[in-house]
Amino acid sequence: MIRALRQLLVVLWWAGCAFSATQPNILLITVDTTRADRMGFLGSKRGLTPNLDALAKQGIAFSRAYSQYPLTVPSHATILSGTYPQFHRVVDFGLPLVKSIPYLPDILHQNGYQTAAFVAATALDPNSGWVPGFARGFDTYDADFSGDQADRYQNVEHRADFVVAHAWSWIKEHQKDPFFAWVHLYDPHEPYDPPEPFKTRFASDPYDGEIAFADSQLGVLFDDLRAAGLYDNTLIAVMSDHGEAFGEHGEFTHGIFLYDETIHVPLLFKMPKNQFGGQTLATRVGLVDVAPTILDQAKIAIPKEVQGQSLLPLMKPADPGSSAVAALSKRPAYSESDYSHRDFGWSSLRSLRDDKYLFVEAPRKELYDQSADPDAKQNLAEKSPAVTQTLSSRLAAFRGKTANTSKAGNSDVDPQLVQKLAALGYVGGGRANEPPGAEMNGADPKDKIDIFNHVEKALLAGAQGEAQKEVDLLLELYKKDPNVEVVDRNLGDTYLRMGKFDEALPVLRKAEELNPEMSQTHYQIGQALLNLGDLHGAKKELQAAIDKSTLMNLKYASTLHFFLAGIERRLGEKEEAFKELRLSLELEPEDYTTNLTLGRLLALDGNPAMGVPYLQKAAKLDPNSVEPHVFLSDAYEQLGRQMEADAQRTEAERLQAKQNPN
Repeated sequence: MIRALRQLLVVLWWAGCAFSATQPNILLITVDTTRADRMGFLGSKRGLTPNLDALAKQGIAFSRAYSQYPLTVPSHATILSGTYPQFHRVVDFGLPLVKSIPYLPDILHQNGYQTAAFVAATALDPNSGWVPGFARGFDTYDADFSGDQADRYQNVEHRADFVVAHAWSWIKEHQKDPFFAWVHLYDPHEPYDPPEPFKTRFASDPYDGEIAFADSQLGVLFDDLRAAGLYDNTLIAVMSDHGEAFGEHGEFTHGIFLYDETIHVPLLFKMPKNQFGGQTLATRVGLVDVAPTILDQAKIAIPKEVQGQSLLPLMKPADPGSSAVAALSKRPAYSESDYSHRDFGWSSLRSLRDDKYLFVEAPRKELYDQSADPDAKQNLAEKSPAVTQTLSSRLAAFRGKTANTSKAGNSDVDPQLVQKLAALGYVGGGRANEPPGAEMNGADPKDKIDIFNHVEKALLAGAQGEAQKEVDLLLELYKKDPNVEVVDRNLGDTYLRMGKFDEALPVLRKAEELNPEMSQTHYQIGQALLNLGDLHGAKKELQAAIDKSTLMNLKYASTLHFFLAGIERRLGEKEEAFKELRLSLELEPEDYTTNLTLGRLLALDGNPAMGVPYLQKAAKLDPNSVEPHVFLSDAYEQLGRQMEADAQRTEAERLQAKQNPN
């Protein structure tokens, strides 16, 4: 008996070890801007996604999955946190994902996972200042966009083959412990420019070509996983953050409306050992459910703050009548967008997909019977006021129950980075100090969608290097609506980039009048005044930009103080300049340029001993830069430390020769 018991304990002990050893790897794949109706596994006959179709045969696909926000950053915040936009509050560029919000990478990291992210667009680069907090929990966050500034695919986005190669390079070196890898592909996002042979094959529909190219590279990644013996024990979750509109309701691209073309998204899971595979489920689900589903499969406790639900009960065919399945089957799908309000001053939009209806909360409410009208062409709101009011009340109650009570902040984004933001097709903005509910005021976006499309077209022209065309398109908008602040702000920014500072100033002043709380605009006015020789005016605007900055984006706030330091220096206010530089460093202590500048100026002003530590730090922050060593050599000479000065000069010469071998 005792011997049998000991044998049983040994079996159980080894079984426990085996469970730990086979903790699943997790591969989260988000393919940006991809419509559900382009997926073969969801019924498309276009032949774009053979690799995802094959994956779906081994996994579980959801035919009615919905995004909670039709923009990249807010949607990814929902995917990675399992919370609704009204809870995580990351509804614009520059707004932080705060530590109180549950975050899938951080949870997995705390549970022994090696974690890495490989993102394809600067919009998801935490070093850009656009997505503060996104790096939390990641051992590696691959987001290098510091390449050739003339090459879009080095400084704004990376193609799928680049991202997949980086991801696989990391995965093959991290097989010992379970890994979590987030792979983000951006190819289907405008501008549509697939590489060959997809460019030629899909010449008449380059958007489809981008999807086909992305699918081909995912096939490469799946093959690599199989060859390494990792595929079977890897949970693979694939989805899009949102879709893309091609004029179905007047909108082109995405961000404003909440119809299926931008909200209905592909979603599929391939579980370890192909568990539950071969299913396509028609239950309505959301991207908010992705994180809890992954945690549930990994047998990791789901934090109580997570608002989505694990979809595992739906996947298990053994008990389709369980209470858990019944509860999941009755859930509505909520979506929202504040883009129209934060960036254009119009009303925000909210939507609820419940039972057979799509309801849109807007100045003119919308109601569609999706069972009879899947394309949402016939607005039934006036004909069915009782249903409309019921769904409006349900939406308000749902949002009230799931909202975070903390006040959403204004986004602070460095205008120098706004150029890259525009290249990605986003306006970038925000409105501060508004009372709760103000976002639902303003014009109905349905009446203004032509303006949005026009702005998108102008931004695309600017992204392609056609600055004058961008100016011409923005000027045309004045004929349609002369009081859209974002038009003035982007026109002013374009003039700044063109060096037309006298033309930039009046339109930026108008933008300031329309939205006086926008810190970015004061910064831009300051740049124009500085280049026009008005140092005192520039100083005043920079101080206003600092006063109106929310400090939610430390990188941006640091930039403001750095820029103000330069103005103070030119005004002869040396002590004020040093004060601003030190404030800049307090906000961003690891900034190379600020450390270099402060160290150099201290040495030039007769304080080399104080300058040396900053120059040494700059040299560590950028080991390949020549300047810190040149400046250190000068500082050491001032201090009479000739051997150290010679050593720094030698290092500077070595680095210079390395960079310019000829």
